Amino acid sequence: MVIHDDPRFWSHVVKGDEPGDCWIWTGAISDDGYGRYWTTAGGRQKVLRPHRYAYQLITGLEPQRHILHECDFPLCVHADGDVEISHLRDGTNAENVADRARRNRSGNQHTSTSIVGAPRRARYELMTEIRDWVKTHGYDRERIAAMIAGYDPDAPMLF
Repeated sequence: MVIHDDPRFWSHVVKGDEPGDCWIWTGAISDDGYGRYWTTAGGRQKVLRPHRYAYQLITGLEPQRHILHECDFPLCVHADGDVEISHLRDGTNAENVADRARRNRSGNQHTSTSIVGAPRRARYELMTEIRDWVKTHGYDRERIAAMIAGYDPDAPMLF
């Protein structure tokens, strides 16, 4: 249930059809591959991380700690009161560090197996490519997974 609605925010989100799908942020992206959302509070402009703001909108709780992505996808803003469905959860710094190690997201380009552990510029470029594709074509789970894996589904097959 949405505690506080923000139509401008949600206009930048494309949701998959299935309850467990990611909700893709299609607004601005920071150089680290995570989203950026500008809002005004008290007459001052403020820049927010969309996944943190979505968590606040859905749960009604203002995150004081880290918001961890269960899906390891920086553009996902799928927060839900049902922890079985939500891709975001509140966590401590220690939980974030342990999660990073468990998922091999240390940032070492030679050992990391996830987009979160990819070099900053590569992560930004991939997230921008995915965002632009989703804005143009809509949500496609298989296409997004292929892009994350580094495959181009439009490339001709060699064999």
